[in-house]
Amino acid sequence: MRESFLHYVWRTRRIDTRRLISTTFQPVEILDPGEYNTDAGPDFFNARIRIGDTEWAGNVEMHVRASEWDQHGHQHDRAYDNVILHVVYVEDKAIYLPSGERLVCLEIRDRIPMKLMEKYRDLEQTQTWISCAPFLRKVPEIIRLNWLDRMLVERLEQKTEAVARVLKAVNQHWEEAFYRLLARSFGLKVNSDPFESLARSIPLNVIIRHKNSLFQVEALLFGQSGLLSDEFKDEYPQALLKEYKHLALKYGLTPLQAKHWKFARLRPAGFPTVRLAQFAAFLHQSEHLFSQVLEAPNARNLEHLFSVQVSAYWLDHFQFDKPSIHAPKNLGRDFVDVLILNTIAPVLFYYGKSKQLQSFQDKALRLLESLPPESNNISEGWAALGVKPVTAYQSQALLQLKNCYCDEKRCFDCAIGNAILK
Repeated sequence: MRESFLHYVWRTRRIDTRRLISTTFQPVEILDPGEYNTDAGPDFFNARIRIGDTEWAGNVEMHVRASEWDQHGHQHDRAYDNVILHVVYVEDKAIYLPSGERLVCLEIRDRIPMKLMEKYRDLEQTQTWISCAPFLRKVPEIIRLNWLDRMLVERLEQKTEAVARVLKAVNQHWEEAFYRLLARSFGLKVNSDPFESLARSIPLNVIIRHKNSLFQVEALLFGQSGLLSDEFKDEYPQALLKEYKHLALKYGLTPLQAKHWKFARLRPAGFPTVRLAQFAAFLHQSEHLFSQVLEAPNARNLEHLFSVQVSAYWLDHFQFDKPSIHAPKNLGRDFVDVLILNTIAPVLFYYGKSKQLQSFQDKALRLLESLPPESNNISEGWAALGVKPVTAYQSQALLQLKNCYCDEKRCFDCAIGNAILK
């Protein structure tokens, strides 16, 4: 038995409320179950309960067993002083308030409909990929689609927390914030942290002063990354290092440590040296980065914005001093889609929200609708259940549903789970 199930039956009024009696034989009438609280503190605020002849207004706390009140330390937490009713599946222990008064307890193990209990046990005991897999096809499509819309917005809201943190760090400078967030995205999962550290260590205004020279932008990025060394034999990295030393002295720059960059288990096209060369080319080519993103009408315009050409050295190198066959190093469409998915869409969504401009929030959603779905284990798992995402909008929503609801067994907070339990 999960406490979250008790929360569900209480807030949806799925218990038999006829002739309720407390464990101390007082008549109980639920006038208002209260407002469900998912943060710290009692489970339901502002409930109205008639106990005996007295109508009480206050909070309700719920547990599977009454003894969990003490186990959770509520007897020492003043936030629980205004609890007027303790609702439990079974009262295994009488609970007393600091005043010495016994807390009124309502036991509901015989008040939950048998069919609801059977459905709950089915969800709890199933060993399938998600608890509701055997019942998913029975849920009306309109419920699933509406819930996926909610999941997508929830996922964007979570992603925008990072946007808000970076904006705060740069005093609400949108161009600087976007530069840092984009840098992190260039590193993908493996090198996201060193890429972000690199962007923090070189303000965008320094890059802008030298953006007309791709060589100088590369010198700043590669030098600051710590990936340049006096030991290189090729003339190009030697020239980059010489230029970086000059610029580092001018701007008081201290390079990062090269050990933070990861090359292992990456394809050569994904080496941080290649990504840095691409990022340098993008910064060299672009003017007013964030403004251009705001003005781009669709994903294909954004793809054109990221259509860059790296410097000649990188056409036949993946690393310094290691010649390779001539290979294009342009930013592929798949990579640009990742940038849109992980950075551009969340930034646009947060920009619209913070500026109260719904058009930019809608634009973020349209961008995700125009991108192909991600290919990963979670998308494949949903497809096996007959829910195959056809856009990134859907795959992102399904990712949120699986990670934050299915894996956490939050069936009672899920519209799909609620539909199954009806």
